[in-house]
Amino acid sequence: MKILFFDIGGVLLTNGWGHESRKKASQKFGIDYDEMDALHNFIFNVYEIGSISLDEYLDTVVFNHPRDFTREDFKDFMHKESVELPYMLEWIKEWKKDCGFRIISINNEGKELNDYRVKKFKLHDCFDAFVSSCEVNMRKPDPGIFKLAMGIAHALPQQCVYFDDRIMFVRAAQKLGIRSFQHTTFESTKNILEDLKREKFE
Repeated sequence: MKILFFDIGGVLLTNGWGHESRKKASQKFGIDYDEMDALHNFIFNVYEIGSISLDEYLDTVVFNHPRDFTREDFKDFMHKESVELPYMLEWIKEWKKDCGFRIISINNEGKELNDYRVKKFKLHDCFDAFVSSCEVNMRKPDPGIFKLAMGIAHALPQQCVYFDDRIMFVRAAQKLGIRSFQHTTFESTKNILEDLKREKFE
């Protein structure tokens, strides 16, 4: 084993723009949630694979009506919904220093939110490379994104381990022969990683 693949949202950080955040936005800004959610579901995948910008997404989902708030106010709210989850990120930054693995992200994220999260939370301290849907024009569970990540890493499936909080994506990686785990708690993932480190150095 030589490569660890990690999701970001739901593992290290909160989801960048999940349904709970959209509900909060609808309440704060006085937006019809059902309409916003329907439009979001229609177009968000297009944003996540980099085909449209955040402004174009917002044109469809939020600013399709006159609003009494600015685009920047809304973007600022979106950014503030990204929060570090307890323990995991800081621990793995330290653990990475002598773990013997390269660590690469495989995440679904729109470009502007992805760029913000990488910079804000200093994710370069955690990851050696980023395979983000907005940059590679495909998103999980497309098997192509996992194959691309393995190609970038010059690794075979049996040399890789993948962590994700969503079981659907765990199973998508498993189908390709990647040893994969569902992240549920900091302690459980920490224990798996420590076991992997021991295996590597035995």
